[in-house]
Amino acid sequence: MDNQGVSMKESKRRERQSGPGRYSSHDAEALENSDSGIGLCGWLLVGLSLMLMLVTLPFSIWMCIKIVKEYERAIIFRLGRILKGGAKGPGLFFILPCTDNFINVDMRTITFDIPPQEVLTKDSVTVSVDGVVYYRVQNATLAVANITNADAATRLLAQTTLRNVLGTKNLAEILSDREEIAHSMQSTLDDATDDWGIKVERVEIKDVKLPLQLQRAMAAEAEASREARAKVIAAEGEMNASRALKEASLVISEAPSALQLRYLQTLNTIAAEKNSTIIFPLPMDMMHSLMKR
Repeated sequence: MDNQGVSMKESKRRERQSGPGRYSSHDAEALENSDSGIGLCGWLLVGLSLMLMLVTLPFSIWMCIKIVKEYERAIIFRLGRILKGGAKGPGLFFILPCTDNFINVDMRTITFDIPPQEVLTKDSVTVSVDGVVYYRVQNATLAVANITNADAATRLLAQTTLRNVLGTKNLAEILSDREEIAHSMQSTLDDATDDWGIKVERVEIKDVKLPLQLQRAMAAEAEASREARAKVIAAEGEMNASRALKEASLVISEAPSALQLRYLQTLNTIAAEKNSTIIFPLPMDMMHSLMKR
C-alpha cells in the first residue's frame, strides 16, 4: 500500500510538472463533460449563436475574438461546461457570444505574507512566527474547476501548515533550523495543492518572536555566561602573572645585584614621568664604607 501511494503521488507530480498545456486525470474527468455532452438543446443553442454571429458580422467579431496576455490562460465554459481543449492562450481565441463565457487565470508567481501565528512548540514554549510563500498556478483548468478560490485556500493552508510543522519542533530547532522548516513547509504545501493545479515554489520563515519574559531570561543567561568566561580569563591571567613573579623572585634571590638594577630602573621610570625631586637612599654597604674612612 505504501509503494502504491508513493507511485500515485509521483505520477501526480509528473502530471503537474508537464505544464499548463497538458492534463491530469482530473482534467480528463472535466473534459468528459465538455461540449460533446451538452445535448440536443445545447447544440441548438450553439447553432443559433453561430447564426446570430454570422448575421451580425462584422460587428459581432468584436464580441467573439478575445486576447489573452502572455502570462494568462483562459478557461472557456460553453453552456456551463469546460470547453474541450482546456486552457487557451496566450494570444487570440474565439468564443460564441451567447453560449460561451471565460475566466482568465494569472500564471505568474504570486507572493503573500503569512500573518504571525501563535505556536506552542514541542517543549511547551509559545512563540509568534510569520513567513512568506511564493506560488504560481501550474494548471489553469484545475485551479478553476477544483477550487472556488485557489489564492484564499492557499493562504489558509499556509497558516495551518506553519502551525502544524512548528508544533513538532522544540524552541532550539525553530531558532537554528529555519531552512529545514521552510523546506518541510514547502513540500507539505506543494503536495496539498496538487489537486488545485498550484505549484508552491518557495517558503521562507521571516521572524520568530519570543515572549518578553523568555527574552529577558535568555539575555540574563547569555550575560551570566559572558561574565563566567571573563572571570575564567582573568583568573588565568592572574595565575600566569603570579608564575612570572615567582620566577623573577627566584632570579633576583640568586643575584643580589639584579635587585639593585631593578631598583634603579624603577627610579628612572618615576623620574621620566614627572618632574619631581626624588630622595635616593644610599645602600647600607656604601654607608659602612664611608664611615670606615
